[in-house]
Amino acid sequence: METREPGPSALDAESAEWISALSSGAEREAALARLHSLLVRVAARELRRRELASAIGGPELDDLAHQAAADAMLAILAKLATFRGESRFTTWAYRFTVLEVSSKLGRHYWHQHPSASLDAEDWDRLPDRFGVDPGQHAERAEMVAALRLAIDETLTAHQRRLFVAVVLNGVPLDAVVDRVGLNRNAIYKAIFDARRKIRAYLIANGYLEERTREP
Repeated sequence: METREPGPSALDAESAEWISALSSGAEREAALARLHSLLVRVAARELRRRELASAIGGPELDDLAHQAAADAMLAILAKLATFRGESRFTTWAYRFTVLEVSSKLGRHYWHQHPSASLDAEDWDRLPDRFGVDPGQHAERAEMVAALRLAIDETLTAHQRRLFVAVVLNGVPLDAVVDRVGLNRNAIYKAIFDARRKIRAYLIANGYLEERTREP
């Protein structure tokens, strides 16, 4: 028995209406304007939610939202024929917008901080990043040395680079995504695993107690 891929007839009513209106006919221009307006609102909301947006507001945020919406719309229209209705059309379209927001924020950060680096290492800041009071130890330098050993001995080169960038240097996640080409979830996981390894090393060597909050 031949299996057919789901087509427009399998779509929910709202999604089918979007696809029909955007594909051709007299409704297309109005549908394009409606979609663009929707994507601008989604982009603006996502920009406000992201950590980088704390330094962005007013006309600058509005401009980034329109840029993200415009690029997302081009991608959506280019892939319109591939939409098969596994989700609602608007949910599918939102994903393109979120990806464009991440890309725009990452590029914005590097434009504003051209001398920033993923690999610069300011080790004296590290105990503060862990939320550990250096006064719990004989010397702050001792804690820094322990953290450096933990990082050198337990992390892979990949984990070290991402941990140093995000935790030590405070580079926003979207900027790291833009620079290394990984998605946010992959970076989250690498940093989570790095924190777990470092904490286990510090506990095993007497620098942290089990009850100390995880960095």
